[in-house]
Amino acid sequence: MAEALGIEIRHLYKIFGPHPDKCMALVAQGMGKDELRDVHGHVLGLRDVSLSIAPGQIQVVMGLSGSGKSTLIRHINRLIEPTAGEVWVGEQDVLKMRPSRLRAFRRKQAAMVFQKFALFPHLTVQENVEYGLRIQGVRKSMRQDEALRWIERVGLKGYETHFPNQLSGGMQQRVGLARALTNDAPILLMDEAFSALDPLIRSDMQSVLLDLQQDLGKTIVFITHDLDEALRLGDRIAILRDGEVVQQGTGQEILLKPADDYIKSFVREVNRGRVIRCRTLLQAGPPTDGPSVDSQLVIEEVARLLSAEGKEAANVTNVKGKHLGVVTMTDIIAAMVPPRD
Repeated sequence: MAEALGIEIRHLYKIFGPHPDKCMALVAQGMGKDELRDVHGHVLGLRDVSLSIAPGQIQVVMGLSGSGKSTLIRHINRLIEPTAGEVWVGEQDVLKMRPSRLRAFRRKQAAMVFQKFALFPHLTVQENVEYGLRIQGVRKSMRQDEALRWIERVGLKGYETHFPNQLSGGMQQRVGLARALTNDAPILLMDEAFSALDPLIRSDMQSVLLDLQQDLGKTIVFITHDLDEALRLGDRIAILRDGEVVQQGTGQEILLKPADDYIKSFVREVNRGRVIRCRTLLQAGPPTDGPSVDSQLVIEEVARLLSAEGKEAANVTNVKGKHLGVVTMTDIIAAMVPPRD
């Protein structure tokens, strides 16, 4: 298994148009997206985006249509060339890679899963999953073994000889995920990978990804426009608007301390009780007369337990049962209420 790699994106700018370099100074000085388009005929894709993604972490990038999230992810494997900035993967400067090195990087270190599946319709499930190894020149027996292993891991055993048009959308996306994992790339780039799926299938695919991540520990950049999906999947979340990062942090931090009215509008309808974990509301203190709960338990479950036992506070423990502090019903109720405008 390939060792996970961290990603550093530093002061990244992208301006689309015939003369982006001439517009850089204007954008750096604060020119807005509308003025750049209407007056200068260029489109602002990204403005001064910096992200630090730790190895083995799921970094979610979210925002509305046109916010720049898909533009951002395509800079990591240099499908899009930046106007300015830096992209580092581990100790590698992606922007200085020569064409042959860049091709190898895309094949072996940064696998991509697309929204529209991008399967070859004339190839079977197994042939699609093998494809990345085939173009790398891996011998047939080895690539077949790897493909079969990942087909089984994503729940498609028995469908090896089927063609994409014989599969449901969710099954096709499992094929795309298996193909990416077969390459054993340390980085997985997922551009709205589940957005085309029905809600139940989408939830199922989220579970598949989280289960696999427990074992694999990949560095994953996941693009979505859905906050519930972001909160479920992301170790950290970055929210973009008009090409700029408005706020980044854990889901808990974004819910409890939205940076501005734009972020507040995003989080207003979230069921906070099903997202916030009791470790977030933890207060130092000795054990109390109440039940013990794991620090990872969401506060809705803690509230239900406290109500059933008629207690005001619960003892919070880590996975080994060590006492960490307490969480109170008062704090839980306050955390469930969205911030006022």
